[in-house]
Amino acid sequence: MERLQKHIARAGVCSRRAAERLIESGRVTVNGTVANLGMSINSGDIVIIDGQPILPTKHHIYIMLHKPEGYVTTTKDPFGRKTVMSLLDLLNTRERLYPVGRLDFDTSGLLILTNDGELTFALTHPGKQVEKTYVAKVRGIPAARELASFSNGLKIDNYVTAPAKAEVINKSGGKPIGSARVTQLRIVLREGKSRQVRKMCEAIGHPVISLKRIATGKLFLGDLPKGAWRALTKSEVGYLKGLGHEKQ
Repeated sequence: MERLQKHIARAGVCSRRAAERLIESGRVTVNGTVANLGMSINSGDIVIIDGQPILPTKHHIYIMLHKPEGYVTTTKDPFGRKTVMSLLDLLNTRERLYPVGRLDFDTSGLLILTNDGELTFALTHPGKQVEKTYVAKVRGIPAARELASFSNGLKIDNYVTAPAKAEVINKSGGKPIGSARVTQLRIVLREGKSRQVRKMCEAIGHPVISLKRIATGKLFLGDLPKGAWRALTKSEVGYLKGLGHEKQ
């Protein structure tokens, strides 16, 4: 037997979390009966989502995309904005891919897309806390004590962030852009709350001008052009699966 949400994710329909939402909304039936969250199924059970039976995926696909600014990290957008899926038009597959985690509309950088629901669940589960590295251009020149506050935790919204790292990476420290001075920071964190990096920089008085994610764990974006994608190598996929199974 297998948990229904795990079965849906393994079939490549969506991530396990998304599968749980489908079940809770009453859009999934098992053998003609509306499913409930937490139920398990057998190999011969017929699972239908929105009137369509699900079939096991033929093979898993793993893509690294350099997301540009101005795209939403969803498969569809009700407001008609461009989604990251439109950047994969030349990918010759009928498999349904979906993003692993999110990047803000105005943030660029490394984004993984896959039809492996189990990997998506493992990498985005809060308990795993996979490191993500960003390069941020911020206004002004942060003081050492302000950067140290990242490691102590910052209060944003109604919570205190987990310890993170922030360091200046442009040697001149505060390059002028017009009448303003701009500093480039490398920021590493394990959380992934909405617009967290931007909110943390605002909390120390140095708002973000531009933001780019350059790494997930030790998987780096490298020189992949903005808007381009490539298939992950076998070793890279193995590395990500290892991250998903690490004990924190």
